Amino acid sequence: MTNEEVAVAPSLSTHQGEDAFTFQRYDHSSNNRKHLSLQPVENGPELDQLIYNYYSIEETIEFIKSKPQCKRVTLQFPDELVCDCSAVAQAISSKLDIEIMKTPSTCGGNSDCSCPNSIDIENDEKQTVWILADTSYSPCCVDEVAAEHVKGDVVIHYGDACLNPVSKVQVAYVFGKPAVNIDETVKEFQKKYEDSSSRVLLMADAPHSYIMHLVYEKLHPIYPNIAFADISQESFPHSTIIGYKPMSSTMDLQLLNRTFHHLVDDEDEELEQLLMSYDLFHISVPEAPRLLKLTTVFQSVTLFDPVEGTTSQGPFPNLMRRYRYMHMARSAGTIGLLVNTLSLSNTKLLLNKLKAKIIEADKKQYMFVVGKPNVAKLSNFEPIDIWCILGCDHQGIIIDQNNEYFKPIITPFELLLALNQELSWNGKWETDFGKLLVQLKQNENENEHEDHNSEDDEPQFNPVTGKFASSSTPLRRPQYLQVETSTTTNTENAQTNALVNRFSSEVVIRDTVSTAAAQLQTRHWTGLGSDYVDDEENAKGALVEDGIKGIARGYEFDVNNNS
Repeated sequence: MTNEEVAVAPSLSTHQGEDAFTFQRYDHSSNNRKHLSLQPVENGPELDQLIYNYYSIEETIEFIKSKPQCKRVTLQFPDELVCDCSAVAQAISSKLDIEIMKTPSTCGGNSDCSCPNSIDIENDEKQTVWILADTSYSPCCVDEVAAEHVKGDVVIHYGDACLNPVSKVQVAYVFGKPAVNIDETVKEFQKKYEDSSSRVLLMADAPHSYIMHLVYEKLHPIYPNIAFADISQESFPHSTIIGYKPMSSTMDLQLLNRTFHHLVDDEDEELEQLLMSYDLFHISVPEAPRLLKLTTVFQSVTLFDPVEGTTSQGPFPNLMRRYRYMHMARSAGTIGLLVNTLSLSNTKLLLNKLKAKIIEADKKQYMFVVGKPNVAKLSNFEPIDIWCILGCDHQGIIIDQNNEYFKPIITPFELLLALNQELSWNGKWETDFGKLLVQLKQNENENEHEDHNSEDDEPQFNPVTGKFASSSTPLRRPQYLQVETSTTTNTENAQTNALVNRFSSEVVIRDTVSTAAAQLQTRHWTGLGSDYVDDEENAKGALVEDGIKGIARGYEFDVNNNS
């Protein structure tokens, strides 16, 4: 080492330069809006016009003006459309302000006259616009909880929607009008179906449904057996669709909140059997729950991505995995009812029915209301053997395709199959709460005429692993835990009986088995301070002293010292 060199102490920690924080930065100030088919541009008026047309701003303003009693208008956006929420809200509020200012009146509401054109300043509250950018549950569902927080009178839902009926608040849907190359769509369809006699049904999500009849008109001369599905307005009669009017149908062919047109109908054939003879060509890629439902309704499913311009036929969610999870539920002792929606009709009624059904099967149940559940949230509840999720069939059901969750997740339909004495599954996958309640009613009527001679000592085995399931029916345990201490002078027997009584009191709380307490009994470490349980009898109590009071920027101790 020369004299000019300076010795530098070695770094004891990893060097963090600017490259380590590049993930927190954006390379560009603007991003692509795929739903608008627009590249980053600097022309503001062009972007404003595209947003104006995509979200049907003019029709939305007319709808709000027709609802003068709705003073608080809430705009609900999904995550992929949040980038446009401020522009949409500004466009709507600015137009409404102009209209309110130009309301005809003779006195402007500034005098005490009683003319019919006067305005009551105190009672005529100005309409306001609220943005609901972070939904409590699935973005396809109307967020009634968030709307109630701001006392919203009407919710305008943007983007794709499940179209399930809502009763608590007025709803209007704006699906949007994504740009689609219809000629490219027809070309990809012809590549897939070379046989002109093929039975194919055209379907899309709510935003792309406006092009269904256009694609049908181009393909019908070549494919005479083609049909298409449109939005079913009868599924939500009390709601309004802004910017799009679905086609009416005189035929009662409705399923999946869709109305089917030009089906080769057979009077003696039911709709579900008729759809099984059709191949589905779906424009857009649906979420996993919706996709799994479609695979059980149609003969085959082909997905067309209008953004990428490509078609695919898989991989799709596996129905056999649902069958396996259903068998695991038969041997599960503790079932967690996971409520992932509060807006669907019949949710509370179905929840109460499921709880009664679980208790009837001598199993333990816990109810959880969780918004946007994930792996980290559900991992906090170790005593749960299996989860049953009550959510929207569009995006509110968790389909664990990669085994990310620690415990299996099933649907109410699969849970009802698991709780039945005799198992029979015809391959259908039902998610409609109304149909599940009808099925429950039928099962109750059948069980009334059956003689149940179940024995408490009947062994239960896990049908998946083949092992003995000792905890599959925890509610049958109280009779084994009701142990009375016999009168004895033997110290050893007295200690044993005391231990049994202590264990019984900790596991059974108010004549109800606590599976969480039973799970805690099996742990070697039960929390902080559990290592000193053996020393509790000889331990001396500690004096309780006042701690530090105040807030972090100025505790009471610091304030007194500084003064």
